[in-house]
Amino acid sequence: MNDRLPAKLNKVDKAAILLLSLGETDAAQVLRHLGPKEVQKVGTAMAQMRNVHREQVERVMSEFVEIVGDQTSLGVGSDGYIRKMLTQALGEDKAGSLIDRILLGGNTSGLDSLKWMEPRAVADVIRYEHPQIQAIVVAYLDPDQAGEVLAHFDHKVRLDIILRVSSLNTVQPAALKELNLILEKQFSGNSNTSRTTLGGVKRAADIMNYLDSSVEGALMDSIREVDTDLSSQIEDLMFVFDNLIDVDDRGIQSLLREVSSDVLVLALKGADDGIKDKIFKNMSKRAAELLRDDLESKGPVRVSDVENAQKEILTIARRMAESGEIALGSKGGDEMI
Repeated sequence: MNDRLPAKLNKVDKAAILLLSLGETDAAQVLRHLGPKEVQKVGTAMAQMRNVHREQVERVMSEFVEIVGDQTSLGVGSDGYIRKMLTQALGEDKAGSLIDRILLGGNTSGLDSLKWMEPRAVADVIRYEHPQIQAIVVAYLDPDQAGEVLAHFDHKVRLDIILRVSSLNTVQPAALKELNLILEKQFSGNSNTSRTTLGGVKRAADIMNYLDSSVEGALMDSIREVDTDLSSQIEDLMFVFDNLIDVDDRGIQSLLREVSSDVLVLALKGADDGIKDKIFKNMSKRAAELLRDDLESKGPVRVSDVENAQKEILTIARRMAESGEIALGSKGGDEMI
């Protein structure tokens, strides 16, 4: 738990301070309009807040007022305040776990309701549905959640779903509406979605990024056997550990501050010299020397341990990219994610 906040606050920290500065009712109303990932990020940041200085609160509030031209009431809270506010905003069950939430309210489609559920629960919901329905649901979910959902299926089903996601481009509105109605028999919400474009090779690549290394490797081999061109397209669009060489120096420095030395040593055991040099040059001379020594003294390690360490770093990198702290390049082109 951090005792002090950094001098420069990121967007999530600012949002957390702002919500802590609101009354419980107002803060709860704001949280109702956030998605599951946003609630999780902001809620976690709020719970970790300690020693928020007056000048930091004033700076955040001043920036907020400047942006929206409206002033809110102040009142910094505590852990008790956070629990009460989340309970009021999300209900008792949802507040108990920021991920295990299934009831959203009146303006959410059945498909969106799945985004608030545990991956295992989503897998159970669609387990006996037609493969095309499974593919639509997986394509609709955020890539990290979709990857976790796929992990609860056997290899044959995973392959079928990924191949269908790759070839999926549009869904007829009537079909999407019917799927929403089916799901809304289990979850609350109104079917007012107009989204009909989802899936595609890029979506499949994004989902593959979040799969376990062993699962990803086996699945990619199977895709290659079925369609060599498709496997090449997916690989080109995936962001892998070697792509960190394309992240700018400031981004690498920010990333290194979030990665433990043990994980970094393991990850670099399987990295090429280009990645190692990129890491070394963005560390202090002393830190780089220590890292080199650790790499040289580290005995043989299992490939699976190296892959898991690299996945852990990539997960941190994607989280930082989503919050705007760093920018990740892609093998597929100049797109920033």
